[in-house]
Amino acid sequence: MADLTPLLAFRWSPRAFDPDAELTGDEASSLLEAARWAPSAGNAQPWRFALGHRQDETWKRILVSLPEHDQRWTRHASALVVGAHTGISPVDTERSAYDLGQAIAHLTVQATALGLHIRQLSHFDRAGLATELDLAAGIRPLVVAAVGRLGDPAALPPDLHARETALRRRHPLAALLLP
Repeated sequence: MADLTPLLAFRWSPRAFDPDAELTGDEASSLLEAARWAPSAGNAQPWRFALGHRQDETWKRILVSLPEHDQRWTRHASALVVGAHTGISPVDTERSAYDLGQAIAHLTVQATALGLHIRQLSHFDRAGLATELDLAAGIRPLVVAAVGRLGDPAALPPDLHARETALRRRHPLAALLLP
């Protein structure tokens, strides 16, 4: 394997979060600052974020938008972050979604640097979440990131425990290259 920075090599998306760990204000600021400095087309910075700390109103509003099978484990995350973008036209939407992905990637790497873990979710009730958070027209939620410290996989339901403790696999690089 090529030499890879440990921040990328050790990044992992768990479902087992420590239900007692809290995200500090400094940690939250650091994550959002990393996202703020992500590159974007024309420096548009089309991303917007909502941050809910465990059991605050924002966290609860985000949690109810998630499918029940994901709520089983996300309820233990220290924080839930909504990543939204401001793309309006089809071209803007595609570019804005790409730029938001860059911002979430930066946030994820910063989390790893802080000893935190993130698991991203793309299946949730977007319209319901936009209503719950009273988002302005044109703000489109695209991802929810569960943030926290690593918990005990044995505390997960059996179906999730098996997936959590399975070997981590990635496609070989050759399979990802276009001809």
